[in-house]
Amino acid sequence: MRRWVLGEFASSDALVAALKGLRARGFDRLDAYTPFPVEETFEALGLKRSKLPMLTLLAGLGGAGFAYLTQWFTNAVDYPLNVGSRPLHSVPTSIPIAFELGVLSAALMVFGALMVLFGFPHVTHPVFEVEAFRSASVDGFWASVTVDGDTPSMNSVEQALRELGAQRVSVVVEGAR
Repeated sequence: MRRWVLGEFASSDALVAALKGLRARGFDRLDAYTPFPVEETFEALGLKRSKLPMLTLLAGLGGAGFAYLTQWFTNAVDYPLNVGSRPLHSVPTSIPIAFELGVLSAALMVFGALMVLFGFPHVTHPVFEVEAFRSASVDGFWASVTVDGDTPSMNSVEQALRELGAQRVSVVVEGAR
């Protein structure tokens, strides 16, 4: 059974310090919830750099290349049509379609990657059941630690959050209402 131990902190600095303290104590399944972006949380959570920009670039270049090659093949090889002694293939006429297909491919890659890598769509999460958690979108700074299984480790997480300065500690059990 999966559980989340949530701790509310007074400021973003206190949250970042608590996240670093939790990681130093060996807790690695951490998450942070803040009302505005706090850049220091990325480092404190130990997040790796995303592969999404590289995937997007590759998809965009692949889509643009595919569009350009398709136009070249169609106009110059498969169905050459000499109209008014113009060249069979002209680069400037192929650029707009190649650009548009490159943008479309990149956008579809981002959409698909978000669906697959992040498991979207998630319309709800068990931590949303904590009434006080509503402050996370207004003025609260929350840290959560995911705990699978045994209660002793859950108690150690609660104790660690309190020692690190959490104003409020809540426990959420998956499937409990």
